[in-house]
Amino acid sequence: MAADSAVALVVVDVQNDFLPGGALAVPQGDAVIPVINRIARRYEQVVLTQDWHPADHVSFASRHPGRAPFDTITLPYGAQTLWPDHCVQGTRGAALADPLEVPHAQLILRKGWHREVDSYSAFLEADRATRTGLDGWLTARGVQEVHVCGLATDFCVLWTALDARRFGLRAAVIEPACRGIDLGGSLARAWEEMARAGIARLAA
Repeated sequence: MAADSAVALVVVDVQNDFLPGGALAVPQGDAVIPVINRIARRYEQVVLTQDWHPADHVSFASRHPGRAPFDTITLPYGAQTLWPDHCVQGTRGAALADPLEVPHAQLILRKGWHREVDSYSAFLEADRATRTGLDGWLTARGVQEVHVCGLATDFCVLWTALDARRFGLRAAVIEPACRGIDLGGSLARAWEEMARAGIARLAA
């Protein structure tokens, strides 16, 4: 484990629905699992996040007649990408991947459970106002820096890393332990945005 307990690992959404064969599969998403299993041992403080949507979540294309997955609509809090139904509470797809082995993780943080607002970031929901409580949890444990990995680089990993900076934490993304969806160049844009925010890009 890392000698520095002020550094926490945040493992984002390594769930069945984001793996090959899942409802919203990230290309090569399963490739992150052995990397995460290896690097997690270096950290004393580990958080796992889990997408946890009600069956009629506002981000599901199925809730919007005439719309298809990956369309964009405008909701009261701004632009929203519509997704296939995924990570529905209590389903096999929402479960953490079986091969993920991080037994010393202290916190599993479920996000996206509010029906009318999406949640990519582990810190703030997509309305950019509703806090998950992760910032307080980390502060209470003296964490000053987070290393983020998981799925997907250009959505939940990106938003989590950016919000870590917003809450005054140093942040880095572990590139080999992430994979992206890459909608219309979103992956390249994500890395550029993270670089501008001062987020480091780490090898495993």
